[in-house]
Amino acid sequence: MASAALGTQVAALAPIGSDGFLKGSSLKGNNNLKFRSKPWIGQTLAWEKTQQSRHLNKVFCMSVQQASKSKVAVKPVELENANEPPLNLYKPKEPYTATIVSVERLVGPKAPGETCHIVIDHGGNVPYWEGQSYGVIPPGENPKKPGSPNTVRLYSIASTRYGDSFDGKTASLCVRRAVYYDPETGREDPSKKGICSNFLCDSKPGDKVQITGPSGKIMLLPEDDPNATHIMIATGTGVAPYRGYLRRMFMEDVPTYKFGGLAWLFLGVANSDSLLYDEEFTNYLQQYPDNFRYDKALSREQKNKNGGKMYVQDKIEEYSGEIFKLLDGGAHIYFCGLKGMMPGIQDTLKRVAEQRGESWEQKLSQLKKNKQWHVEVY
Repeated sequence: MASAALGTQVAALAPIGSDGFLKGSSLKGNNNLKFRSKPWIGQTLAWEKTQQSRHLNKVFCMSVQQASKSKVAVKPVELENANEPPLNLYKPKEPYTATIVSVERLVGPKAPGETCHIVIDHGGNVPYWEGQSYGVIPPGENPKKPGSPNTVRLYSIASTRYGDSFDGKTASLCVRRAVYYDPETGREDPSKKGICSNFLCDSKPGDKVQITGPSGKIMLLPEDDPNATHIMIATGTGVAPYRGYLRRMFMEDVPTYKFGGLAWLFLGVANSDSLLYDEEFTNYLQQYPDNFRYDKALSREQKNKNGGKMYVQDKIEEYSGEIFKLLDGGAHIYFCGLKGMMPGIQDTLKRVAEQRGESWEQKLSQLKKNKQWHVEVY
């Protein structure tokens, strides 16, 4: 669901009471604590101009510098207490009105298209876990249903539960501006641009945004074994949930989660200017060389072994021996991005399995049974 509209919304996998609270959510140390009534959060944060400036100009470099020195303290630590993820606290008919904090262009001038990092202030009222998604309802009426509001678009959240300001009051989205080109003229057709992605990328600090959710359990980061291996495969904005994972693993001082395993990120984009959060990821590589690996597939700059364009499945094939060994040892593998990425990846994995004398169908079935296989594509 990373940063693009999905055709279907993720169904809630836990019951929601009429009061909007998650049922059956036992909380360590405080059974009266609920997601919608959070005494530790306080009132909705009022963002002053100085705070907006801090987010706009310093959030990325500040975070990376802090990570290079020591891990960042996070609050409120009560966000660690819930045993179950929050689900569907706000629904399309009653969304939460959040506030845009900042909109930052993530890509360089030679990148095809524009991708933005958008920080949203939810005041601590719409908590989420890493790997979940928010729904966004763009303003205006549904062109297919005049008089009705626009439908919800789902976006994977690109921050940890503590947000980019580490205080539990913001969430970040990684959004690629959807534009359409006339096949005859080759020119951009503004009449067919993506409604929600353009609304978000054009937003200014202080603008209001209607959000729903959070939703999703497929991409939740399993934390029962802090020394586990996590192989993360993304195309483009599919990197969003992995940014949250990696900040939790390597940037934040989370008292209940001390990561000591291996995180291996494969990111496929068009060229170097299209790389997303590259400074953060490169910093982790320098600081935690034993716990993080980072491989890029740049389709317009690199060649695969056959002389063709380098796609993420080519990188997977390049390291297939190690990947299969890690999967046999219990590693989790995640796929997030355009759904068009999966056929090529599946074909590659099947071919590698057959070369190893294994049945890919049986192996895939076992991975799913063991809950090692996590896929969210759009």
